[in-house]
Amino acid sequence: MHTTRTNAARILIVDDDPALGIVLEALLRQAGYLPRVVQSAEAAQAAIEQHAVDAILSDVKMPGMDGLDLLTVLGERRPDLPVVLITAHGTVPLAVEAMKRGAADFLLKPFDRDEILFVMRKVLAAGERAASAAPRLPPGGLVGESSAMKEVRALVERCARGQATIMIRGESGTGKEVVARAVHEASPRRDGPLVKIHCAALPETLLESELFGYERGAFTGAATTKPGRVELADGGTLFLDEIGDIPLPMQVKLLRLIQEKELERLGGRQTLRVDVRFVVATHRPLEQMMARGEFREDLFYRINVVPIWLPPLRERSGDVALLAQRFCATHGLRNGRPDAAVDDDAIALLAAQPWPGNVRQLENFVERLVVLSDDPHIGVADVEKELARQGVPAARPAQSSERLNLDERRRQTELSALQDALKESRNNRTVAARLLGVSRRTLYTKLEEHGLL
Repeated sequence: MHTTRTNAARILIVDDDPALGIVLEALLRQAGYLPRVVQSAEAAQAAIEQHAVDAILSDVKMPGMDGLDLLTVLGERRPDLPVVLITAHGTVPLAVEAMKRGAADFLLKPFDRDEILFVMRKVLAAGERAASAAPRLPPGGLVGESSAMKEVRALVERCARGQATIMIRGESGTGKEVVARAVHEASPRRDGPLVKIHCAALPETLLESELFGYERGAFTGAATTKPGRVELADGGTLFLDEIGDIPLPMQVKLLRLIQEKELERLGGRQTLRVDVRFVVATHRPLEQMMARGEFREDLFYRINVVPIWLPPLRERSGDVALLAQRFCATHGLRNGRPDAAVDDDAIALLAAQPWPGNVRQLENFVERLVVLSDDPHIGVADVEKELARQGVPAARPAQSSERLNLDERRRQTELSALQDALKESRNNRTVAARLLGVSRRTLYTKLEEHGLL
């Protein structure tokens, strides 16, 4: 359930200590939030089924199900719900485990009023902008049998084994975070943490403290020393989503981090070394941004070691059937409709739509079909009704002659892309393959198909 997060955000406090619960409730209510207190993880699960909740603030150590177990359950049932965990002072390994399980943030005891409010404001602001930042594909999320997706899977398999920085590119909603997770899970670092940060969701000052952490007293609200996301990713993978949105001053600091694998916390003097593999993503045209002076060339070449390009859904419409069936099964279970299924004719109608929001838009659309359809068998009429509700004219499945015309258009687009890459690379085919995000073997195959060899 999507909710608008404002100063009146609804925060569920989970703590078995009644006294601390009262203190936290009073603090958050005074700050303009709408807090509710429960005293166990089991009660928290019941509360989110009965009441709208925008964020959870939970202690870790509780009788029965603890905070980490609650985090795991919520990650499966409510991945959109940010959870902040309260951990004992100095237990950084526990904080690492919390981040691995998907915690939005954590507080180290002892903490003070300003620190709690600072963290909650940050988490709610990030959730506002990034709640639907990536499609919520089920495990094994690189779904698709199109040649483009087979190429992506092959690239992931090859580059996951190494340590090189990977840049995932593609339109919004194509599943860049899904690819980042696939890289991590296929890598030798799979047992280490995968730590994510959405660079566009935070202003520059908060982004710096998120990345590098801070020392006690570094700024108002910094009641304790806190490690940043880079430290928490030590031994694992750091995923920087929407890296094209990082301001220029932060780009300088990020370049040093990637080059040297060193950092200093805000307010600190000690240099810390980290063992981190960087995976970044963007939908922005970085080459154009470099030309305008909005993105540093040295940073671009540092992060563009292994590019992976994700195709928009309109270029792999044959994968819509697989994706729609997976989404129907997943959201059917989540919404109490395990028998939900999409008819073949409805699948064909879905495949004919342009999906400008890509996989994310398709997933949201299928979830609405599952929830709103009167019958578990979702048909053409259900799809048409939902398209009409959104004011979108339904594109009809192409007839055979139209498909031939579409195939020819795709061929012309592919030829144009190959010619542009060869021109930009001055006929250097290794560089051209990189620009197109394909292997050299694939490039040579395509060049032969189009008579460019």
